This record gives sequence, structure tokens and C-alpha cells, in this order.
Amino acid sequence: MKKKILIIGFGSIGKRHASIIKKLNLQTNIFIFSSRNIKLFKNIRKLSNIRKIDPDYIIICSKTSDHYNHLKYIEKNLTKKIILVEKPLFHKVKKLKILKNKVFVGYNLRQHPVLQYIKKFIRNKKIFSVDIACHSYLPSWRKNINYKKSYSAQRNLGGGVLLDLSHELDYLIWIFKNVTNIYSASVKKLSNLKINSEDYAFVSGKTKLSNFTVSLNYFSLNPKREIIVDGKNFSIKADLINNSIEILNINKKKKLITFKNNKNHTYIAQNKSLLNNNFSQVCTFNEGKKLITLIDKIKKFKK
Repeated sequence: MKKKILIIGFGSIGKRHASIIKKLNLQTNIFIFSSRNIKLFKNIRKLSNIRKIDPDYIIICSKTSDHYNHLKYIEKNLTKKIILVEKPLFHKVKKLKILKNKVFVGYNLRQHPVLQYIKKFIRNKKIFSVDIACHSYLPSWRKNINYKKSYSAQRNLGGGVLLDLSHELDYLIWIFKNVTNIYSASVKKLSNLKINSEDYAFVSGKTKLSNFTVSLNYFSLNPKREIIVDGKNFSIKADLINNSIEILNINKKKKLITFKNNKNHTYIAQNKSLLNNNFSQVCTFNEGKKLITLIDKIKKFKK
């Protein structure tokens, strides 16, 4: 029997999920919930029609500010479904219990080969510090979309670097355990971008395994996505854009490792895992909720 897959929202990420699932050549019927006219897939326009379809797998790709209402409706009306909510889970802290379905959050960088390697490498090692940076230029993010009209540009829709680039906070916690203390935090609008969301964040603190810094921005013309780990007798510099890791040991011997990866690899791996009921490396609903609570704490941090 063909699996029925429902994608809620058909912006850039919704289109990517639909294209990926179609190319997997699985026995599936794909439905799209969107006000747009969809030609390649079956289109529904009313939430009430979701009950008639009774999908097996649901991907929520709507605006971040709509995630809560869409997930709440599904939890109320459907049971025993696997649901992937694109990151971040919500645009602010919300109270919602999931009892009838299995819900996960789309932090697909957990499937990135560089981060998976680091997670294994640091096991049982003493870690002194972790420095994470994700710098990019918002106007170049989405083709054929004016960045000023994107949800990223609008605070009330869930925009801003802390939510938009929360991958970095998720994998910090996934690899180095829960954040136990925040030493300092700065979250601001600094650049001349025509947005009302924050375009800069810098956070320092401590996890159970290490001290850390996280630097995020929307305005850099020099794209960077890297993580530096300094520990007892070793240092790691990892580049998530070029898919490489450089390891230096105490004898100054250098090891360079490169990985095969493309822009869809992590999304493919994430969808395959969920469609095969393999939940070992995906972000759970409770983990997603805790991350939103942490982001809220960072935004409210006072020296």
C-alpha cells in the first residue's frame, strides 16, 4: 500500500521536501496543503481535508508562526502519525502536549557527516572550549524571493538569527550536552538590511561538557559555517560548507578529512530515517521545546 505524505506549506523548504521524496522513488502519494495552485502534486486548501486524506507522514513547512496552530490541529484530529516540523519548532515558547502522535523537529544538520564525525571523535575526551560560527547574507538565501518579504525579515513571523540559525544551538546541545549556564548574550539588529528581526547574535556559556561561544549573523558577505573544538591534546577545525575537518594533535601532526555531501544529503537522510521509523538521530519534540526555551532565555538575558 502506498504511503500518504502531506506537506503543509509550499515555500522553498516545502518544495525541497516534495522534490526529495518524489526522487526517492518510494511508493507514496504526495499531498500539498497550500493556498497556491500546485500542478505537480495533489493540492488541498482546507485543514479539514487532512482528516479525509489520513496521511501517514506529515511535514509542517508553513511559516514558523503557524507551526503551533497546524501541529495543534493535527494532534487533536489524527493519531499514530509521524510528523516532522521544520525548524524551529515554534516562534516562541508554547504549551502543547503530544500524546497521540510522534513529532520531530527538522534539525537536519544532525545528519551532516562532519558533525557526526565530531560527535564520535569527542566521546570520552576532555573538552575545553567550543566556538561555533554561522555567518551569511540574508538577501542571497532564497532565489526569486525578496528578502524583505520573507519570514526571516519579520520578527512576528519567527524571523531573526536565533530562530533561523538555531541549527547551531541544536547541534551544540546534541554533541556537547545541555547548556548549563549563559555567561553573556548579545542579540541585536546591527546592519542596514531592511528587516525588523535581529541580524546578529553572540552567546557565550557552558554545556555539561565544555565552555562555548556561538556567533550568528545575516549580513556577512563572507559566508562561514564552522566549529572549532579545543580539547586535551587536540584541536579540531571543521567547515560545514566545504565538508572538511582538520585535526591537530599535541605533536602538531595535522590530519585533514573531507566528506562527500551536497545540499540535499542531510534532508534525504532525515526523511529516510523518519519514513523507516528510525528515530535515533532526529530531534525530538521535547528537545525542540527545550531549544525554544533556551532561545527565549538568551533573548531576555541581562548582564
